[in-house]
Amino acid sequence: MTGPSDPAPSAAGSGGAGSVPGRSPQGAERTAAALSDPENRSAPEETPRRAPGPAGTTPPAGTATAGTATEAPGTGSGRAPGTGSAAGSRRRTIRRTAAVLAVLAAGAVVLAALNSGTRHGHLDPRSADPTGSRAVAELLKERGVTTRVVTTAREAADATGPRTTLLVTDPDRLGAGQRSAIRSAIDLSGGRTVLLAPGDHSLSDLSPGVRTEGDAGSDDLDPRCTLPAATSAGRAGTGGDLRYTTALPGATACYPSGGHPTLLVLPTGTTGGDTVLLGSETILLNESLAEQGNASLALQLLGSRPDLVWYLPSLADSDPGTGPGEQDKSLLELIPAGWSWALLQLFLAAALAALWRARRLGPLVTEKLPVAIRASEATEGRARLYRKAGARDRAATVLRAATRERLAALVGVPPTRAHEPAALVPAVSARLTGEPRDVAALLFGTTPSDDAALVALADHLDALEREVRTS
Repeated sequence: MTGPSDPAPSAAGSGGAGSVPGRSPQGAERTAAALSDPENRSAPEETPRRAPGPAGTTPPAGTATAGTATEAPGTGSGRAPGTGSAAGSRRRTIRRTAAVLAVLAAGAVVLAALNSGTRHGHLDPRSADPTGSRAVAELLKERGVTTRVVTTAREAADATGPRTTLLVTDPDRLGAGQRSAIRSAIDLSGGRTVLLAPGDHSLSDLSPGVRTEGDAGSDDLDPRCTLPAATSAGRAGTGGDLRYTTALPGATACYPSGGHPTLLVLPTGTTGGDTVLLGSETILLNESLAEQGNASLALQLLGSRPDLVWYLPSLADSDPGTGPGEQDKSLLELIPAGWSWALLQLFLAAALAALWRARRLGPLVTEKLPVAIRASEATEGRARLYRKAGARDRAATVLRAATRERLAALVGVPPTRAHEPAALVPAVSARLTGEPRDVAALLFGTTPSDDAALVALADHLDALEREVRTS
């Protein structure tokens, strides 16, 4: 744009689109600017900006004078060339990146859902994870042992009987009511109950008369007892966790470490029933079942009855704050294995996407717009915006300011004093030869009250400037 003030209809524009017959080119353009179609207008800007047009392009004659609201061809609304295309490119890039991330997230959710049926957690007989127990459950199934998974103490107690083995995977997690229910099942069922790594917290209720003696120093131990299951299995991974001691009569102690057994078999009050205390979970895990005699020992301890009830205590059966080490788990340990891999894949995908897009970073490149806008069209468009906003005050201010600057150049007033009435009005009045007129009111007066007054102001300013030019 050109001109030191807000772009507005020029008082010295050339005839063209929007000119009115019978008036000078300047007045015609002012009239077109003030009475243009009232569509597509908004509040104008006070301070215009200059933007160079494309090389070799010149604005129409008479439309680039000071104060004229024109824009250089090829610059549109005053933005730097190429700004619109750069913004569009950024929007397309954001949309593509969002689409890629959405596809990756959907894929991760689908993979997690597909794998949810085979990933059930620690010591779960349905889980094929390294810390699951699906392998031993499958071996038991081949030998005719039916495995049933329960998650509450009531279900576990109701399912026990003389032909049942009850495996409690985490006795220390149970609350007082749950321990009482399991204890009743031990005393009355006549079957076998296997307590996996019980601590002193649960031993007082589930197996009175037994206490722990700290951790075993070795993972793989020899049986050193007469229990048929132990002698048949031989060396097994029963160490590395808890050891026990007891003075109860009839107890069978196997796999000792430092003089204290890691496997303890206790008879119950009901004929044929017994309780097995196993100090380590190693022999039931998929990752270690094939080592030493782990598989043989696990099958004989859990497969002595045709039915196996596998009790995985749920949160509802937990005694808050009593589980060992529960408060020490980190956030990563609490995330399921499937989701951990999904999050890792998403992180890697995001990193690759960032690297892929980073190679395009660099300085902005300006481009020529494909369309050149005529200065007269830009003037008329600005006039429509003024009219739509009802901005007669700004239109009048811009018209007067542009006229004052041109008159100052004609009468020899410095540009810095062009807007001072004391300097400009006497100099302009001295150049007038016709009928007297109020130059101060014309150049520094009030805002026109309606559109007709604004048009009249434009005509009077045009006549004043024409008279000064010809004097």
